[in-house]
Amino acid sequence: MKRCSWCNLNNPIYIKYHDSEWCVPRHDDFYLYEMLLLESFQAGLSWECILNKRESFRKAYDGFDWNKVISYDDCKIQELMNNPDIIRNRLKIKASISNTIIFCQIQKEYGSFWNYLNTFIRNRIFYETGNVTNSLSDEISSDLKKRGMKFVGSVIIYSFLQAIGVIYSHDENCFLYQSK
Repeated sequence: MKRCSWCNLNNPIYIKYHDSEWCVPRHDDFYLYEMLLLESFQAGLSWECILNKRESFRKAYDGFDWNKVISYDDCKIQELMNNPDIIRNRLKIKASISNTIIFCQIQKEYGSFWNYLNTFIRNRIFYETGNVTNSLSDEISSDLKKRGMKFVGSVIIYSFLQAIGVIYSHDENCFLYQSK
């Protein structure tokens, strides 16, 4: 079975993610938060590296419970910095906490993070391959940065939109390829 060229066929975690999760529309805030947090840690790294550490991130970040993450203090930051199973970048860890606060503010403002995203997306799915940014990722990235989020550049947001099924990007030779 042919898969996207980026999918490491020697990594069962990556294959499972590719086959059953990537580009599958997901609108629930729990998943959106997890993907946004993980994608922000990807900056400068490979998604495979992050995906391999996903379960460790889940444990370290209290099951991706934003109500707990918003109250992380210096002691918890140090605990995360000492955790060899996650990405130990102080700037990214601090940003994950401040981004969580902003995520929750957006939820309150729009009723859900998905409702916020949908003001840009308007219930559309974008079918494209070979890109790392587009005008949609530029626009969402710009707005999130204005709100104070960090590590949410257009490339990261584009990857996030692929992860949540807004941008459908399976390669033409992949068994999951679809076009409009």
